[in-house]
Amino acid sequence: MDFLKSMSIAASGLRAQAGRMRVISENIANADSTPGKAGGDPYRRRLMSFSSEVDRALDARVVGLGGVRTDNSEFRMKYEPGHPAADVNGNVKYPNVNPLVEMTDMRDAQRSYEANVNVIGATRRMIQRTIDILKA
Repeated sequence: MDFLKSMSIAASGLRAQAGRMRVISENIANADSTPGKAGGDPYRRRLMSFSSEVDRALDARVVGLGGVRTDNSEFRMKYEPGHPAADVNGNVKYPNVNPLVEMTDMRDAQRSYEANVNVIGATRRMIQRTIDILKA
């Protein structure tokens, strides 16, 4: 087994999940933001995608960050006639971000990140044991 290859694959997973967590954090931070002007559109939820890439130096398939796209689902509407961002009917548009969904996605990304950290740790232990055997 090629230790460098396994560590590089796990490191690419770490980078991908870190990018995913950044996008999820942005969604959570903007979950209750309102438009800057009356009748305007608020923050729109963003979604991260992944891509499969080939690292030619290692001759290995790694995961990479794909594009970030916006979620085109409907905004949440609340009747708040006194709000500065209310439209002529008194409705305010809120982002299409569901904090519960975002927290679930964040937990999933966190677990994937931890799995990649464990792969790197196990690989380091195997390298250390190999060195110890060679010294003996």
